[in-house]
Amino acid sequence: MNDFRFGVSLRAVDGDFAAQCRRAEELGYDVITIPDHLGAPAPFPVCVGAAAATTRPHVGPLVLNVPFYNPALLARDIESTLTLTGGRFELGLGSGHMKAEFDDAGLPWRPAKERIARLEDTLAELRRRLDAMPPLLIAGNSDGVLRLAAREADIVGFAGLKQLPGKPPGTFDIASSAELEERVEFVRREAGARADELEFNMLIQKVVVGDDPTGPLGEWLAPAPHLSHSVDELLEAPQVLAGPVERIADELQARRERFGFSYFTVFEPALEDFAPVIAELRSR
Repeated sequence: MNDFRFGVSLRAVDGDFAAQCRRAEELGYDVITIPDHLGAPAPFPVCVGAAAATTRPHVGPLVLNVPFYNPALLARDIESTLTLTGGRFELGLGSGHMKAEFDDAGLPWRPAKERIARLEDTLAELRRRLDAMPPLLIAGNSDGVLRLAAREADIVGFAGLKQLPGKPPGTFDIASSAELEERVEFVRREAGARADELEFNMLIQKVVVGDDPTGPLGEWLAPAPHLSHSVDELLEAPQVLAGPVERIADELQARRERFGFSYFTVFEPALEDFAPVIAELRSR
């Protein structure tokens, strides 16, 4: 069983970004990650900045939108970033899921099978060009992406979301515990003998720390009618953490036992609220 690791996904670089990174380090986070979306800061320079501001946490994109990149130029960026971060860089790759971003960038939106093939080809080119590969995370939910992750990745990333049929690409609902468990078991079967070597990451969609989290969860659901779950169901969802610190810590231990998740990432707004959970787990 893997030890726990905790990451925080930072999006904003305005204000004192270096101080925010140092605060994440002080609070015990192991990884500072950066999303890769149009309208957000470019991930590679932000990763270098995060590493320069800290001494211990790893840094990396969660995850790169691979069809945006030329593989040869991407290999150059990875190699430079790995050097400039003192080897603390972790590479996260995905096949892309937001059609609107492709449209905005003037890039063709390919079917999922072609985007996954692009991810596989890019990874092969990176391995050919790089003298040393950083730790590799591949994230997704489809058979194709997860099969590639099972074969090639060190870390398999899950967001706990599923594409809604008949809706625009990038319109998601929360996956149930049973659906998520099936996806994890799929990876384990595909990985075969190397299954126990894999680290499983969960991107937590919502954190509410407190004795009565039902109100904040209800407020979170209200503007998202495409989310089909009730507040009570969210309290049991693996990608939602809600309740007192001790209860959340218990839940994370249970999810490690059941699903194998040992690496949990929270979004920037939960940076401070989630920190006592990290401290609680490390005191056990």
